[in-house]
Amino acid sequence: MRIAIASDHRGVLIKAKLVTALAADGHSVEDLGTHGEQSVDYPDYAKAVGKLVAHGQVDRGILICGTGIGMAITANKFPGVRAASCNDEIMAEMSRKHNDVNVLCLPGDMIGNRPVTDLVRVWLSTEFEGGRHSRRLEKIAELESRQTEH
Repeated sequence: MRIAIASDHRGVLIKAKLVTALAADGHSVEDLGTHGEQSVDYPDYAKAVGKLVAHGQVDRGILICGTGIGMAITANKFPGVRAASCNDEIMAEMSRKHNDVNVLCLPGDMIGNRPVTDLVRVWLSTEFEGGRHSRRLEKIAELESRQTEH
């Protein structure tokens, strides 16, 4: 799978672990920064990943900031991006099954020492269920298309 990953300064350590683990799992990983712990603005990194996902240049995106919320808000500005902040395996699984989430946003400040790679692997391996959920995603896509008309 082609995966774009980025973080702000609060997620840089988790991002480094994930880049290594994802590459070891055989994924093609594009690390879009940041690479240090100096304060940066999370919207810049969410924009970089959101654009790649929206244009189909990668299959999925992963973003990490303090809570994951700011990254999700920003990434969801791009048509076709469905980003969600998930802090455990159940949320990650359900985000894929019911919402076909293509950008996982992680809370760097709240993961702690839990094995974040397990959460990401659940998210990557879970398939979208379709069915009634497809109808709901179509409604979201319709809302997005209306927004771009104005």
